[in-house]
This record gives sequence, structure tokens and C-alpha cells, in this order.
Amino acid sequence: MATLKELNKQRWDNCRISADNGPRFKAVADRILLYKTRYQAVEKTTGVPWWFIGVVHYRESNLNFDTYLGNGQALNKKTTIVPKGRGPFTTWEEGAVDALTNCAPYAAKNKDWSIGASLELLEKYNGLGYFNKGIPSPYLWAGTNQYAQGKYIADGKFSATAVDKQLGCAGILKFLGVFKSVPIGAAATAAVIATGGATAVAATASDQSWWNWATDHWFLILLGVAATAFIIDLALAVYNNEKNALKVDKPDVG
Repeated sequence: MATLKELNKQRWDNCRISADNGPRFKAVADRILLYKTRYQAVEKTTGVPWWFIGVVHYRESNLNFDTYLGNGQALNKKTTIVPKGRGPFTTWEEGAVDALTNCAPYAAKNKDWSIGASLELLEKYNGLGYFNKGIPSPYLWAGTNQYAQGKYIADGKFSATAVDKQLGCAGILKFLGVFKSVPIGAAATAAVIATGGATAVAATASDQSWWNWATDHWFLILLGVAATAFIIDLALAVYNNEKNALKVDKPDVG
């Protein structure tokens, strides 16, 4: 049986974002980038990458800096839900450091920031209820082709038909362009394609091989080959016609 890390790496590789959802993901990613320096300040203290902090902040409180990173409750009051009894805190950064350092899953202790491990940690941040049910977590995959329905609508209360409308962390990471096939876990710029086609693919070297691209676009490749062959044939025909015309126009000497 595949581990959670392996499952989420597979889902990442197969993840697609529809053209309709592409602008929504990009808008969230752009908002996170606006606050990158604040996330980097917390990264400097905890060692947790800024992008991890950013997507958690979005999922927990829609990027509200008056809330506690650990659960989205008010920053100036003691928390009453998991993690309970935290705070109050003077600044968002103070609360973020506490959540990442002193509360499960203790992200500040993590050393593996590859995509599979990062997605596993994000899922643990929200809880393993979905993993235990054998379904993708909307905390990660909502808004992508990896998630359809199923949601915990309250603590311990699962609805098989409810749909999480908030975007998932994985799709946002695609648009942040974090992962690439250079040293694992290193941040790098990626191109995210959101066009009017059936799907919009975040095409980085790590999450889509040449073969996957080719199989996704086989018809266009075939059409291109046929067009190229036609142009070559046409050019040869023109060349031969001109060559034959020169032979006719040039008189024989003898």
C-alpha cells in the first residue's frame, strides 16, 4: 500500500486545473506573493518555507493577519478549537511561529521539503480523516481534477456529498511555481498555463514529463507532422516544376 507521501506525489503528477479555475488559483497565488516578506520573516525563525506558510494561511483564514495560523481563530484571544489554549498573541508573526513550532504536526521540525513530503505535512496539518477514508483531501486538492466531493462539515462529521469550495493547497503551489526538477524542494519559477482549452496544465519539469505532454497533445503533434510533410511535398513539387521548366527553356547545344 502506498504511503501518504507517495499518494500525494502521484496526485501532484496527475493534477490538472480547469481553465475556469485557473484565474481563481492565480488570484490567490498573487495575494500570497504580496505578503511573501512576512512569510519569509517567519521562515527565518522556524525554517518552514514561506510558501508552506502562505498556503496554510489561506486555508485557515483566507490570509487574514488578525487570526492565528494554527486554526484561523482571533489572534487576540485564547484559542478554543484545536490547537486549543494558544495565545493570545500580539502579532501575527508571533502566533505563526507558535503554531509551526509548538503545535502538531510541528512543521518547524520537518527536514524533507520535497513535494510529496510537503503535501503529506499539509494534509497532516488539517488532519488524516480523508486519508483514513481513502479519498483525496480537499485541503490539498479542492479545485483540481484530483477532488470531486466529500468534506468534513464539522469536527468528526463527514458528508460524502458536500463539496469544499475553497481552493486546495496543491493547486496554489502549482501557480506559485515552487517545485521544479532541480534540487528537490528548491524554489523556482514555473510556467502555469491557464487557457481556454479543456484543461490548464501547470507545466514544470518535475510535474509533467515530455512523454506525458506528448500523450496529452497527440492530436496536435500528429496534425503538425502531417502539415510538415505536406509543406515538404509542396516545396519539392515546386522545385521539380521549376527544374523541368529550365530544361525546356534551355536549348540543347551540339
